[in-house]
This record gives sequence, C-alpha cells and structure tokens, in this order.
Amino acid sequence: MMQFFRRYGWPVFAAAALLLLVWMVWELSGLSDNTGSVRSRSVGTVNGRDIDLRRYQVEVQQEIDNQQRQSGALTAEQVEDVRNGVWERTIQDYLLDAQYKRLGLTASADEIAGMMKSSPPSEFLRMAEFQTEGQFDLPKYQRWLQSSSAQPFIPQMEARYRDEILQGKLVQDVTADINVSDALLWQFYRDDKETTKVDVAVVVPANAIPDSAVPVTEAQVASYYQEHHDELRRPRIAYVSFVSVPRLADAGDTLAALEHARVLRKEILAGAPFAEVAHRESSDSASAAKGGDLGEWKRGSYDPKFEAAAFSLPLNTVSEPVLTPFGYHLIQVYARTANTAKARHILIPIQVTGAHRDKLDGMADTLESLGAEKLDPAALDTVAHALGLKVGRLNPVREGERAQIGLEPIPEAAVWAFQARPGETSRVVEVPYAFYLFRLDSLTPAGVPALSQIHTEVEQLARQHFKWPAARILAQQLEAKAKTSSVAQAAKELKIPEQTMGPFTRIGAPLSDGRLVGMAFALDSGQVSPVLETKEAIYLMQGRGRVKADSAEFAKKLPSLKEQLTRQLRQQRMRNYMEALRASAKIEDHRAEIFKTEAQVEATAPRTPGT
Repeated sequence: MMQFFRRYGWPVFAAAALLLLVWMVWELSGLSDNTGSVRSRSVGTVNGRDIDLRRYQVEVQQEIDNQQRQSGALTAEQVEDVRNGVWERTIQDYLLDAQYKRLGLTASADEIAGMMKSSPPSEFLRMAEFQTEGQFDLPKYQRWLQSSSAQPFIPQMEARYRDEILQGKLVQDVTADINVSDALLWQFYRDDKETTKVDVAVVVPANAIPDSAVPVTEAQVASYYQEHHDELRRPRIAYVSFVSVPRLADAGDTLAALEHARVLRKEILAGAPFAEVAHRESSDSASAAKGGDLGEWKRGSYDPKFEAAAFSLPLNTVSEPVLTPFGYHLIQVYARTANTAKARHILIPIQVTGAHRDKLDGMADTLESLGAEKLDPAALDTVAHALGLKVGRLNPVREGERAQIGLEPIPEAAVWAFQARPGETSRVVEVPYAFYLFRLDSLTPAGVPALSQIHTEVEQLARQHFKWPAARILAQQLEAKAKTSSVAQAAKELKIPEQTMGPFTRIGAPLSDGRLVGMAFALDSGQVSPVLETKEAIYLMQGRGRVKADSAEFAKKLPSLKEQLTRQLRQQRMRNYMEALRASAKIEDHRAEIFKTEAQVEATAPRTPGT
C-alpha cells in the first residue's frame, strides 16, 4: 500500500498537502503580519463576505504547478489567466455556499459516507492497485477506505463529496419543475432534422450606400456621440513605450553554422555513421530521434532548395550543406523514384553564437541594470541613450487584449502594463528574436473617451447610422423586382450580394437572427419573403425547398430523446441560474491593491541603514 501512495498519492492528494504546507509557512513564519501572529487578509468580497487571501494564493499556485507539470513554464498571460480563473471559481464557490444556506441544503455524514463508499473518485478507477483482471474492483477500494492508510486523506475526500452532494441537491431544487412534453420534444426533434434551402440577398448599409451619398455635419456627430455612450464605452487603455535589442543572426552566425555543417560532413565521410551524428547534432528533434530519417515523401512536401538537392544527389552520398529558411542541411538519399524519395538529414540552424551572442548578452545586462524595474520614467531613456537604441511605441493596449508592435504580438507587456504605475519600467522580457524593456507612459481609465479623442470613429459610426434610410429604399426596390422575377435576378440587377444557403436545419442555420431562421423555414418553394431588418443588414429570401422531419422515426426515439432533452434543459437552467447569481452579486476585487510589480515591491520594502 505504501507503494501505491508513492506512485499515486501526489496527483490525487496534492491539493491537500499543498494547502497544509502553505498554511504552515504562512502562519508559522510570520508572513501573515510580519510578527508571526495570525491575521486574515482579504483579496476581495462577494456580497460583503471576505475572500481569504491565503486561500486564493494557494489555489493559484496549485493550478500553476499543475499546468507547469503538464506543459512547462507558463507565460505571464497564462499566469494571469490562471489567476482570473481561480478568482471566478472562488466567486462561484461563495455564491453556491450562500445558496446552500439560503435553501437549507445540507449533506449528512451518512450521505457523505454512502457516496464515498459507492462512488469512488474518477481518478481511482484507473489505478492498478484497484484493478482485478483489468477491471476496477469496488471491494478493493472499499477495503482501502477502512484501512489506516486511507485515514489521513478521508477529510479531504469528505469535503469533496460534501460539495458534490450539495450541488446535486441544488440542481434538484432549481430544476425540479422541468417536465418535457411530447410536443416540446417534437419541436426540438424537428429543429434538428427538418431542412430547408433558400436564396438570400443582403443589403448591408455600410457597403451598399457610398460614403459620398451621406454627408455628416458636426451637429450630427455630436448628437450621435451623446445618444450612443454605451456603444462608445472603452476598457482601460495602456500607452507603452519600449526599447528592444534584436537577437537576429548576422553574417558571422551564418558562417559559423556553415562551418559546423562542413565539420559534421567531414566526420561522416571519415566513417562516422550518419544516423549517430544526426541523433547527436540535428536540431530537427523528430527526425533526429530516428537517426535523421525522414521516411518516404513526395515532391512538394519540403522546401524547394531541399528537394532540388535531394532529387539530384547520388544515392547514399552526403550532400554539401544545403541552405533553406530553417538552416543548413546535410542530406543522404537512400532510395528514390521520379516523384518520391527516402532520405536522412541533419539540420544545423543559424543561431546567434560566439562573440555576437556575448555582445547581445552584455546589452541585455545593461538593460537589466540601468532600466529594468524602475519607477523613474527617465530609466528607459537612460538605457536607450547608453545602448544607442530608439524608443518605440506599442499600439495602444486595451485591457484583456495582447500587446502588439504593428501586427506582432508581444508577450507579457499587456499583463504587466495594467499592474504597473505610469512611468514604471518592466523587467527585461526575452523572446527568441529580441530583448524588450517596456515603460508605462499613461493609463486611460475605462469609460467613454471625450469626443475630441474619438471624433473620426464617431463620425464614421454616425455616417453608417445615416445610411439606413437609403438602404431601406434599396431593399424595397429589391423586393419589388424579386416578386416579378426572382431574388437572385433582382439582386444581380441591383448589384446586391446574393447566395444560396442550405440545405440546413434550424439548429445549424447559417443565419444569425432567429427571425431570419423562422422565415427561411416558413417559405414554400419559390415564395419570396418580405424584407427583414436586423441590426447589421436587411435581408430578402426566396424558398428553394423544404424537407420535413420524419414523425415515425421520432416516435421510435421518443424515450431516449426525452432523457437527453431533460438533461440539456437542466444544464441550461443551472447555467442561467449561476449567471443570474453572478450578475446580481456585489463583487469587490482588491487584487490590484495587493499584488504589486517587482518595482513597486522594491520601492516600498523597508531598508536598513546603509542600503
């Protein structure tokens, strides 16, 4: 049994162990209030109830550790996603707990024990120690529950089952009134099975009416701005400057890669097995594991320069270094037809190396020492002057989006910018192609910008708004022509986009508005609809044929459909219930006040005399 826990204890019970360890470190080391006494700190509130900072930090670290074990180190954006995910789960837990108390829901000791005994945790079902002839053995698991080895873990398991029981009771309470009638089942079945096909012409005002036909006055722009404040609301926006040290290979690095490839070729020609050298030296890890073997491929599968060499090289010889965008290749072809080849290769990438690498590392050290993690805005300019770098600007960064330079996404900058103070510089951010250092220049609060700041955008939105009357007239002309010919012909005459859609079902309809879907299924073959207006466009449709659902097949599947739909409706009811709880809850988020950047922590840290 001890072997069992050495093998499986960590993935099953890591959360409990980590909680205990962090609690001990926090409380006994004095981290809780710098004196060693216990002091609860809140990271926020849910309807006035504090969210304990320690619980939040422990769950965040546990999730980070879990993800890192699966996929390696996380980026700043991924860490931020973890923090936000734990935050939302914590809010949900608090909301659920309040509902359990409001409804008087409890889980008795007998209920917990019974569920623990009859329904093992899902991860236990795959453990070898609980298997008999390849199948999970419930009695083995139940005997383990009674053993002394299981007792340290019982409290954590009880908490888990208590939550499951309470959630199940809440679902039952919230969804008890759901009763699926045969008529409702038929409606869902029909929506999934009945198909239709229609011709659709679309008048999009923004495209159908030229800008020149809709002049907009300053008074109209101002009026639109006042009447559409909600649509013009913006999240926080960060304005960030940066300097960068490129890490791109130069001519010297290219020559070094070429010389390395030539040395390896000489080694192979001197008798070293190609596969052995490929396994040791090739940066193409997938083929290197197979001695460089690429197997058989057809022309057109690889870079043209690589294939030109491979299809002209004598069999079982080693090519001179062949340059492609991936680096230098040594190629050995061991079988070939007119259009296929079997070959091995060794890839030597062109990388920053030698004196060039030392120079770039030195520049990165200067970025670190002179400019990184400073609260002084001049730090970025100082390091730019010292290294002869130009200060650039990121595109304005909206909260929740990635930072970009042009079209290139930049890691970490967006997450850092909304934690930093104006004037603060970041740590040095290293990516394969550059070292970056950022400075937060300013932060625009969330809300509606002044008209002067977004005048061009508001003017264009106002123009699109005033295009609608002309678009409605055009749609009426389209409808009149379609009634005497067809939607397709009328759209062609008026140069309006038109296409045939379907066959499609109501559930899988390519139309975004429910009224459009309903009209599509109401049309008989050849029938033209009235014009239908949505927020984005004006539509005209013509039926091309409808295939009804099979009522006899429905009758055969009625029992299983009833079970399936009942489950779906209960799930939807619970989603709506939780969304309503979340929307009505009063949430206070204090994380920005608690979690500081490294520069802010450094600035507020107590200093001893002489430091």
